[in-house]
Amino acid sequence: MNANSSQTKFSSPIGSGSARRRARLVRSLHIPLQFAGCLVLGSIGLCGLLLAQGCNKKSQAAPETTLTLMDQSWVDKESQARLREELNQFTKDTGIQVQILPAPEVAVDQLQTWRNLLESRTKVPDVYGIDVIWPGILADNLLDLKPYVPKEEIAAHFPELIKNNTVNGRLVALPYNLSEGLLFYRVDLLQKYGYTGPPRTWDELENMAKRIQAGERAKGDKDFWGFVWQGAPSEALTCNALEWQVAEGGGTILDDNGRPTVNNPHAIRAWERAAGWVGSISPPGVTAYKEWDSFNIWQAGRAAFMRNWPNAYVSARAENSPMKDRFEIAPLPAGRAGSAATLGGQGYGVSRYSSHPREAAMLVRFLTSRAEQARRSREPSGPPTIPELYHDTEVLKQNPYFKTILLAFTQGSAVRPSTVAGKNYPQVSRAYFEAVNAVLSHKGSASEVAAQLQLELEQIVKQPAGNPSAGVRQEGALAQR
Repeated sequence: MNANSSQTKFSSPIGSGSARRRARLVRSLHIPLQFAGCLVLGSIGLCGLLLAQGCNKKSQAAPETTLTLMDQSWVDKESQARLREELNQFTKDTGIQVQILPAPEVAVDQLQTWRNLLESRTKVPDVYGIDVIWPGILADNLLDLKPYVPKEEIAAHFPELIKNNTVNGRLVALPYNLSEGLLFYRVDLLQKYGYTGPPRTWDELENMAKRIQAGERAKGDKDFWGFVWQGAPSEALTCNALEWQVAEGGGTILDDNGRPTVNNPHAIRAWERAAGWVGSISPPGVTAYKEWDSFNIWQAGRAAFMRNWPNAYVSARAENSPMKDRFEIAPLPAGRAGSAATLGGQGYGVSRYSSHPREAAMLVRFLTSRAEQARRSREPSGPPTIPELYHDTEVLKQNPYFKTILLAFTQGSAVRPSTVAGKNYPQVSRAYFEAVNAVLSHKGSASEVAAQLQLELEQIVKQPAGNPSAGVRQEGALAQR
């Protein structure tokens, strides 16, 4: 969508059922609202929106309440269609209209745009999509949602997600969806080579990948690989490497007090193991792979195993996918300390400078509510953030893979230190993924690189926060962080 796209209007007939739902939602927040009969959606420029709002003030004595939302997932058609439907229902229930502002497609540009808008204290947008690693960076300029959201609604979400979105005691976002690292495996190939299930440990994965790769190459597929993942110097590598490191007992880059902890034998061992995959069971070019690169090799049938995110599962299960009936997913293999899956996902937060904080909080409550997550999950979708839905028979019928998502989540999550690092997280992540990439590319030994990284991180966490665009690199719709 571009800034010149025309607006699309949806009619919203107001019936008795809608009125009852509307009244309940409004009463819950004690907000007197005017009810409207339509939803206005569009990708329009920020300046154009401000001018339009100024014109409305001149021409209307009592304009209807209109919220503005900026969402990083708006860049793909599936997300656009889903959000249109949700906002249409929100308008039917409340009479509040919503306008969508276009967002940059690249993650680093998104974060920079969010930060520029919030730090300039502009009243628009009212609501922001918040990536799982952004709360600590943006918290100073986001509203504390606790006064606006009942405690039972907050408690309905996974506590790990609420903790991630809480900065200095302030709940700055409510979770909208869950994402985590997963192991994809070819069921047909495992059966062909006599395996009854996916690998449970990284040692087992190495052995299975080597055997299947050798067998497929002996049959003529010289470009077949055992395992593909994301090794490019980007946030994607931070996610992968953190999973290896935590599984070995190597910590999470920074401890709970913000002190660097990477220079330890467990982290070093994890990096050395991964470096041994490059050119062996993984392509030499894996050190430049992001999510789409590994996914494309997987979709072409050229890999036995892949590490990726839940939205790769949805894409690979699509009707036109060549892998549709040939794969399954499992929790990532375990190391000496167990299994670990990097936590990803998205939430929504409210700008501290919004002219309509209560109405904006209503929108966030609606989008992240149990009812909306249940409705989304009754068709093929991404994982919800409410544990109760993982036991809903209707939800599981449409998304049987949610059972594996829950299993992986409960076995062990690797949480990036974005909250404790705060505005320094982009620099912390950049230092980390560049160091690990150097090990993978055999530009330095793991022990030497770990020692250097420890010193670099100690300097970063002591310094005032810098430009966030100096850190996180990641592109693509599969980049779910």
